[in-house]
Amino acid sequence: MLSVEDARARILEPLTPLSAEFVALDFAWGRVTARPVAARLSNPPADISAMDGYAVRACDTGPGARLAIIGAAPAGHPFTGAMSTGESVRVFTGSVMPAGSDAVLIQENASRDGDRLTVHEAVAAGRHIRRAGQDFARADIVLPAGRRLGARDIGVVAAANHAWVACHRRPIVALLATGDEVAFPGEPIPPGGIANSNTPMLAAVIRAAGGEALVLPPVADNIAAIAGSIDGLRCDMLVTIGGASVGDHDLVQAALAEHGLAVDFWKIAMRPGKPLMHGRLQRDTPVLGLPGNPVSALVCALQFLLPAIARMTGDRAEILERDSAVLAAPVGGNDQRADHLRASLTRDTAGGYVVRAFDRQDSGMLRRLADSEALILRPPHAPALPEGARVEIIRLDRFGL
Repeated sequence: MLSVEDARARILEPLTPLSAEFVALDFAWGRVTARPVAARLSNPPADISAMDGYAVRACDTGPGARLAIIGAAPAGHPFTGAMSTGESVRVFTGSVMPAGSDAVLIQENASRDGDRLTVHEAVAAGRHIRRAGQDFARADIVLPAGRRLGARDIGVVAAANHAWVACHRRPIVALLATGDEVAFPGEPIPPGGIANSNTPMLAAVIRAAGGEALVLPPVADNIAAIAGSIDGLRCDMLVTIGGASVGDHDLVQAALAEHGLAVDFWKIAMRPGKPLMHGRLQRDTPVLGLPGNPVSALVCALQFLLPAIARMTGDRAEILERDSAVLAAPVGGNDQRADHLRASLTRDTAGGYVVRAFDRQDSGMLRRLADSEALILRPPHAPALPEGARVEIIRLDRFGL
């Protein structure tokens, strides 16, 4: 059986970022930049006032000095003249500094009587001025390629005077659940049937990772039905759920063989999630066959599907970020499979993480999975650990899951 690390490397190796498309800023949140974003103008584009007050020449501002107010420059309406000795211009936060001025005398440090200004406190040259290009200059790279855009990133792209940004196309990930027992959630469940929790759960994973979920109707355990369900399918990755092992009713591999499936591997050394299948269809579409057990499917999606979508979207963060935590209770030793223990997570008085594995780790317990805040990572052949030992964890809140 392959290790988790080797399986992930083999899944990712043939994948490349998808082509670029221009996306309006209103729809760019969560997308990944396909090329660096260069500023189309400087920010700020001119020297501007950082405060409400008066543009002055610092050398004119001794205490008690009297200055003539020769105009005003509200934000968006620059003063068109030039200042001389003993003159000032009323300015506001964001006002362009008038020619000839070199400081802003804040309004609290002066008093006005008509068009005359009395200085109460001197100001140094350069005070309360935001210089042109202080944030960034025209042609500066404000964001690199491979950046997943958050609200702050979108703000800087807009400030750089871009209404559109080049992003990698979202991968279309088709989801195909198989099994005679699978029924639509909310519908009457026949004898022996179960509600299909996998498809909506994994569709949420795909969307959270930046992909587009193409949900196919579930199909029964029938080779012809499974094969026919993807006739003419166009997607960037096919994810099947259930039936990828080699039992009497595990028919996915045989069905996809009719579409030229070349299997790379179908067993990995992890718990939950041993029966994971990976391969490619004849038209070079990657296939990931997840276990039908919902807990196994989600853990495998975290370890393999999320990184695959990250690679296709151009995101540099392909490997799940890990944290360190202290055990609140002992954990047992491990066999040859890497364990992913569902656990609760708290903070200690110093702000560190404290993690407690749930007593029952049955991979069919979805409510227990929903209550989990972290996965404790146990490598193959790990020894038993006492309370207080330090372990690696994956925080589930990092992925909106």
